[in-house]
Amino acid sequence: MVNETGVNGEAFVKNGGLNVKLSSPLNKEEGTNPEELLGLSFSTCLNATIQSLLKARGKENTSRVEVHVDFMREPNGIGYFFNVEAVAKIDGLPFEESKKIIEEAENRCPVSKLLAGSKTVSVNAVEEF
Repeated sequence: MVNETGVNGEAFVKNGGLNVKLSSPLNKEEGTNPEELLGLSFSTCLNATIQSLLKARGKENTSRVEVHVDFMREPNGIGYFFNVEAVAKIDGLPFEESKKIIEEAENRCPVSKLLAGSKTVSVNAVEEF
């Protein structure tokens, strides 16, 4: 993946795959920004891991993961950070069973491992969106 322009311009995958127009989260210009890309990456990885765990248990339940990423100013006013909240639901399973699978997925998902230990990242099972 390559970025040569910060949040003004484009970023792309070298092999000719994905190419995205970028924009700063501080303006209303058309384009995507780092928090959207992080949210897509995290929601995809976590849900794929949940689906893998369900399949390994012989289950065909569907699942959904939503990730909300807020671009926040540091309390001291210098710099920014991302507040990342993931919520996940597995259809057709009792909540406690769903919660255990989601917790296991959080421990196995590579993106989740990358974010582990951050005070501004959370993953929670929910019964409804």
